Amino acid sequence: QWIDSGNRTCPITKLPLSENPSLIPNHALRSLISNFAHVIPKESSRPRTQQELSQSQSQALISTLVSRSSSNASKLESLTRLVRLTKRDSSIRRKVTESGAVRAALDCVDSCNQVLQEKSLSLLLNLSLEDDNKVGLVADGVIRRIVAVLRVGSPDCKAIAATLLTSLAVVEVNKATIGSYPDAISALVYLLRVGNDRERKESATALYALCSFPDN
Repeated sequence: QWIDSGNRTCPITKLPLSENPSLIPNHALRSLISNFAHVIPKESSRPRTQQELSQSQSQALISTLVSRSSSNASKLESLTRLVRLTKRDSSIRRKVTESGAVRAALDCVDSCNQVLQEKSLSLLLNLSLEDDNKVGLVADGVIRRIVAVLRVGSPDCKAIAATLLTSLAVVEVNKATIGSYPDAISALVYLLRVGNDRERKESATALYALCSFPDN
């Protein structure tokens, strides 16, 4: 990596290297280092910060979520823990988005398992807290899933879906996109008429946000 970055000196001694240095990967040393990292006494190692622990946990959870071989139970566990992590940590929200986990979460929204659907919607809601994610989620097809949930989801899922629309509608271009999507506004109006207290509150809030765009 040092050489590929254009450096032509030794990173330790700072002495110049030959024009085409002959470098041999030291796999034996790498293996020893790797093994040492696993057996080093805890009291001798630097304690990892809470953020480092969260980052490490999130990577394992993301891997489980995106794996095609993971069971629904495993995905549900990963979603539940990712919801907790992304609720308070902006860096993890960005990491989840950049890892490609959004697509896996969207697939879970399509699931017939209502608990899996609810947790995936909650994760997407947390991801939408990042302004940079709002347009990206819409481009990835989240509106279609939200509208479907507003029609046939459980009461909790419908409420979260409406809240997600409110979050996405913070961005002006999303207001136009959501408003022009077939059944998006009509689904919210229907929920406002027949939903429970929470559903009606969230749908009214979403409609209020969308209607600041004149065409809506």
